[in-house]
Amino acid sequence: MAIIRLILGKLILLLNWLFTPRGVQRSAGAQNIVDQQTSALKLYQYEACPFCVKVRRAMQRQSLIIGTRDVKRCNTARVELLGGGGKLKVPCLRIEHEQGQIEWLYESAEIIKYLESKFAPEAHSAVAT
Repeated sequence: MAIIRLILGKLILLLNWLFTPRGVQRSAGAQNIVDQQTSALKLYQYEACPFCVKVRRAMQRQSLIIGTRDVKRCNTARVELLGGGGKLKVPCLRIEHEQGQIEWLYESAEIIKYLESKFAPEAHSAVAT
């Protein structure tokens, strides 16, 4: 079973590399603002988890630089996730709000929905008008 997981994991990573999505083009100033906002985010994940790959691809499509923490390879990340989020489940997005509260968002679909609502270019243009 471990060999099958290893092979499938490598296949997922290969396909992700072959079909890497293009990112959104923003002005340097707009990208700088987005980068500052994403500095308050961390993605707890496994490298070859299909749901984690799905979230990372959404990050790439939106040109988001979000730090990742590999829960499988880093015991510190595992302890942080379990202690903060309460579940050893990936993907999980750690959101540090401006007021200092920490939110732990599980489920790839919910994470992508959050990222799109906050960082999608349409969301910014709608706010600007």
